[in-house]
Amino acid sequence: MQKKFSVVIVMMLICILAAGTAQARKWKISHVRPQNTAIDNDLKAFTAELEEISKGDMKAKIYAASSLGDYTVVQERVGLGAVDMACQPVAAAADKRMQIANFPFMFTGWKQAEKNFAPGAPLRKTIEGLYAKQGIKLLATWPAYFGGIALNKEPQNPTNPDAKKGLKIRVVPTKSFKLMADNIGFIGTPIPFSEAFTAVQTGVVDGVVGSGAEGYYASFRDVTKYYLPINTHFEMWYFIMNAELYEDLDEEHKKLLDKAAVDFENRRWARAEADQAANEKRLADYGAKIIKISPEVIEAHAVKVRANVWPEILNDVGEDWGRKVLSGLIQ
Repeated sequence: MQKKFSVVIVMMLICILAAGTAQARKWKISHVRPQNTAIDNDLKAFTAELEEISKGDMKAKIYAASSLGDYTVVQERVGLGAVDMACQPVAAAADKRMQIANFPFMFTGWKQAEKNFAPGAPLRKTIEGLYAKQGIKLLATWPAYFGGIALNKEPQNPTNPDAKKGLKIRVVPTKSFKLMADNIGFIGTPIPFSEAFTAVQTGVVDGVVGSGAEGYYASFRDVTKYYLPINTHFEMWYFIMNAELYEDLDEEHKKLLDKAAVDFENRRWARAEADQAANEKRLADYGAKIIKISPEVIEAHAVKVRANVWPEILNDVGEDWGRKVLSGLIQ
């Protein structure tokens, strides 16, 4: 009897220790930008808040500048539990349907984007579901910017979507970005983010698409001589966590983590649009020429891309599924 009692006590202690492991350890958070950039500072605020409200139970260490691997690899590692958390662009290698998050020229402005990424919005729920199938919990969103094209050579006829620009540009390794670049007069070349700067610097490509002024200033300012702010896509980053790690938390700690994540998201929405304008100015102050783009030029690019590129991407992600997601967008 005493032996059975001892076994029960030991098993209870093991369960208690196991339950506390998730919130007692120091989590690793990956992101793609250098230290002291906007995302790095926002994650520092998140970790400080989390540690404070959990009274030290939940701590995290930030790994900047893709030091844990390219974001495409990190997403897979988060799903497997090799990396605890990350805030980064979506990667479509594991599921082509995740390209729906980066459909080119999907949104026309900040207000529309915010409505579609609000908690409970159809698009956000779709993306949450796609992450869940990979063993990933979506904690929050981090709106980065509307995208543009950074170049180290002057493009030909930059405001005409039908004109050949005579330049090869790095594109995100997804079908949507390559098709978009090709359809507006560039030659799209898929290259991982971690190799993009060297590719521009060595002349493999003449520029980059897939980011915006913030990203180009942070990581490409020394090779950016011209910038086209044509709103290629709405760049949303996703604050993700290994789903099993999240589920291992007790309810109290889940609530604390959820609160810190909501605060992290809300702080960013409050200043994201102003940050975009400030980063375009930073690029200009550093020596880049910002090519003036009118709303009419953006609309002309959007019309062409939606007509020529969207059907191809829909075919890639599943036309019926993709059209259902697009029909649920909030205008």
